[in-house]
Amino acid sequence: MASITLKGNTIETIGNLPKTGTKATDFSLITTDLSVKSLSDFSGSRLILNIFPSVDTGTCATSVREFNKKAANLKNTKVLCISRDLPFAQGRFCGAEGIENVIMLSDFAAGRFGKDYGLEIVTGPLAGLHSRCIVIIDENGEIIYTEQVSETIDEPNYDAAIKAL
Repeated sequence: MASITLKGNTIETIGNLPKTGTKATDFSLITTDLSVKSLSDFSGSRLILNIFPSVDTGTCATSVREFNKKAANLKNTKVLCISRDLPFAQGRFCGAEGIENVIMLSDFAAGRFGKDYGLEIVTGPLAGLHSRCIVIIDENGEIIYTEQVSETIDEPNYDAAIKAL
């Protein structure tokens, strides 16, 4: 388990993020048009997984906006924004914000992604949601960078994530 905080109060995740140098675990996530995407759908591309509790919070929304800006200039790289939000909420947010450079994916149905990647929050008021993390996967499906944000209300280190590419 990883111990993180929410406004200074300790909460825990179901496990730890995958180790760098390992193959990324496959996933099945729902898009805003309700189709299913898996890791193999992005084969050959570098992936930034921007993972967060809910797009309806300020920090989560900011991370989507920031990666949307940065993604426009990245070669052979896709930014996948992953939460347990319903696909409808993700789509509404992107439409209202003019977000076009990231791919919103939902783990709402079973939460399997959060469990498999060790980032599901299991204690505290956000139990069942994803913790704020960044996972970067190279074009060969290998994990090359991870960040578990220690304080849930803080933003991830965007510069370190981009530099890892």
